[in-house]
Amino acid sequence: MQKSTTLSKISRTGMIILVLLTGMFLLPRNISAQEKTDFSGTWKLNESKSSTEEGRFRMGTPTLTVTQKGNEMKVDRIMRGRDDQERTFTSTYSLDGKETSQEAFRGTTTSVASWSDNGKSLTITTTRTMERDGQTMEMKTTEVWTLTEGGNSLTITSTSNTPRGEMKVTLVYDKQ
Repeated sequence: MQKSTTLSKISRTGMIILVLLTGMFLLPRNISAQEKTDFSGTWKLNESKSSTEEGRFRMGTPTLTVTQKGNEMKVDRIMRGRDDQERTFTSTYSLDGKETSQEAFRGTTTSVASWSDNGKSLTITTTRTMERDGQTMEMKTTEVWTLTEGGNSLTITSTSNTPRGEMKVTLVYDKQ
């Protein structure tokens, strides 16, 4: 009688340990995937909520279209040129921490996107290498993307280190 009670306790203990171990391996992956913010949508710049350092920088791109699928985020920046023609500049980022490189106007960009621990904000660090008048210049920018107002506003806080010094910009976009 005592032998079966001891075996029963060992079996229950083994079963509890098995359930806990299974949960440890499966649950974190599901929670992590569910908690990451999805920035997808069409976003229009709200100049009244945005801010730049006075006299240092023109406001950001008037319209962003963001498509986020799996570990990739594509951002179309839509703006009008001096000739009033609409132009689209596309950037693609890897959301798993891998570096991405793209050709850009007069040079290249290299970016790394990384999630905050809670998956609520995304930090994109970009290095732009440009050729101008036969000289190579480098500009580093760090953008922090967050959703506010129940997902109806996208705030991008940007800090750029340029040959003219550091510039800080906060751009707020409203979901369309």
